[in-house]
Amino acid sequence: MDRAAFAAALTEKLRRRGVRVDLSAAATLTRALAAGNAEVPGTPAHPSVPASPTTPGTPRTSGHLYWITRICLVRRSEDLPAFDAVFAEVFGEAVPADGPRNPPSSVRTRSRPDGVSEGTGGGTTGEPGAGDAGHGRPVRGRGRAPLPWATPAPHGPPSPARVALSATEQETLAQEPFETLSDAQTAQLGTWLAGAVPHLPRRRARRRRPGRGGARVDLRATLARARRTGWEPWELARQKRVRRPRRVVVLCDVSESVRTQSAAHMHLMRALVRSPARAEAFAFATRPTRLTPVLAHGDADAALERASEAVTDRFGGTRIAGSVRELLASRHGAALRGAVVLVLSDGWDAGPPEDTAAAMARLRRRAHRVVWANPRAAARGFEPRTGGMAAALPHCDVFLPAHTFAALREVVAAVADLRRPPGAPRP
Repeated sequence: MDRAAFAAALTEKLRRRGVRVDLSAAATLTRALAAGNAEVPGTPAHPSVPASPTTPGTPRTSGHLYWITRICLVRRSEDLPAFDAVFAEVFGEAVPADGPRNPPSSVRTRSRPDGVSEGTGGGTTGEPGAGDAGHGRPVRGRGRAPLPWATPAPHGPPSPARVALSATEQETLAQEPFETLSDAQTAQLGTWLAGAVPHLPRRRARRRRPGRGGARVDLRATLARARRTGWEPWELARQKRVRRPRRVVVLCDVSESVRTQSAAHMHLMRALVRSPARAEAFAFATRPTRLTPVLAHGDADAALERASEAVTDRFGGTRIAGSVRELLASRHGAALRGAVVLVLSDGWDAGPPEDTAAAMARLRRRAHRVVWANPRAAARGFEPRTGGMAAALPHCDVFLPAHTFAALREVVAAVADLRRPPGAPRP
């Protein structure tokens, strides 16, 4: 059953009958249907609706469905008769595959020449509500499409529904390492991380605009004001610099050594790409791959799937120095100039440490700031002893762990420069 299509179709049908349904009622009903997997004890059944067999993922009885839809969609007592009529009409004309097997007693049925029963409780047979009430499956009525919420079953086993996490559960799971999280929890925490991205750093542009407290006097505006005071510049107009979002560039390691952390790091990259800063995202193992267009997709699952297909060297070896040099020499190398560069990697490099140090030194000279997030930095007794990490660390402004979603939130704060008190010198 497509819950969203069912909620949208039912609310539209109620509005056509004069019931005042809120704008957010369809979304509320969708969430209620997703959460109504278990029967609520003590829920009364509607007198005209019989019970139905239990089906996973749907209300256990038609009476349960009646009260869920009524609570979510009806706000006025005078709309109850119209709601009852629409509910009886819908489930009398065509019953969803997971719904009651017999029509309500208040709805009469008659047989058509083709052997299909149709309801006579106030509905028309030509609209996309006609169906087989006796067999519980939608049919086509006069060439129209079937009910929008009665979708065919997908091929293969159904995917488990995602249960929405509460704020407390999100904060608790955000402290857990990536290895202990399921795919569904990782996806939901990725959405939580995208909502926690603050305003990213800003830079002073060359343009100026009128503003109080500016250090420069706006001569044209000052002379315009002096016309009202006999050409005496009594009030000075000032200008200040325009501040624009500073560019953010993310380099994410997707080699074999960070296989368990790559999915969460991809969610961080997508959150930064879709932020107001519109970050540039690159994944690298042996060579850099630009992922900005695919990660900007509105659907998180589709974006991550396309990103996985785009990276051809995923879960292979690691060449940090070669990837950084190739990025600096490419047409995207100009994006690094004056940007905040975030590197997500454990620092394991197959090349010589001298090459890594030279590449990172060149990257640091071009960038405004370099933040390195290591998923292994939170381990007890960790020291950057690997050749690549030890060579790159002197050229990094901030070094942080990146083993949990809470740690990734700290990484975002470091990228936004929120960890530095106002007025303090930069590291």
